[in-house]
Amino acid sequence: MTQKLKTYFNWSSGKDASLALYHLQKDGKYQVDRLLTSINTHHDRVSMHGLRRALLEKQVEAIGLPCTTIELPEEPSMEDYNRIMTRTVETLRDQGYAHTAFGDIFLEDLRSYRETQLEPFGIQCSFPLWKRNTRALLEEFLDLGFKAVVVCIKADLLDVSFAGRIIDETFLDNLPANVDPCGEHGEFHTFCFDGPIFKHPVKFTIGEKVYREYRAPKDDEKQEDTASMGFWFCDLLPVDD
Repeated sequence: MTQKLKTYFNWSSGKDASLALYHLQKDGKYQVDRLLTSINTHHDRVSMHGLRRALLEKQVEAIGLPCTTIELPEEPSMEDYNRIMTRTVETLRDQGYAHTAFGDIFLEDLRSYRETQLEPFGIQCSFPLWKRNTRALLEEFLDLGFKAVVVCIKADLLDVSFAGRIIDETFLDNLPANVDPCGEHGEFHTFCFDGPIFKHPVKFTIGEKVYREYRAPKDDEKQEDTASMGFWFCDLLPVDD
């Protein structure tokens, strides 16, 4: 019998990660036995998604896999980020991991960045959803019985009413034409709370919606650091069993 590839999965807590993990678990080549998630330590929440750590912990318990967290400051410098990531990846490599996986779909520069960063550690990358049609992916997500709620939206692209909405066919039909069905350009982020990778649904209640602005990434070093991007976050509160 061929030995399965010991793999850790880069876990965002959202729908694309959930669907990608589902396909990896169905693939006989991989032994996915650990999740890896970035945490904003200032707010004690999942980076980008704004999900409370306590709810992440309930989610990964429902999946049944251990989760390693990357503890990041609120706005880490590139030096800080690389130092923390290097320490984390070295630890995973020393634990026998030579493979990792992501839920990315079509951003070539992001895939190239991930592969380039991990190559020196001898870690190979897998992208189970790569180049799939994003509307078809979301429809498959729903057909498989997955459930997710929108926790973050980019304010210049989506109305605040989208924050806190459950992902369903109506949500898909209501998206503006300039928003990718999976939010692959960062238009929105989700929290997946039920589906075939879970032992049981993750219980939560909808909390308040909060608007925040962040510095926009610069195209080059000479660009003035004045631009900002606005996001609406919908807080989710964990519910005890």
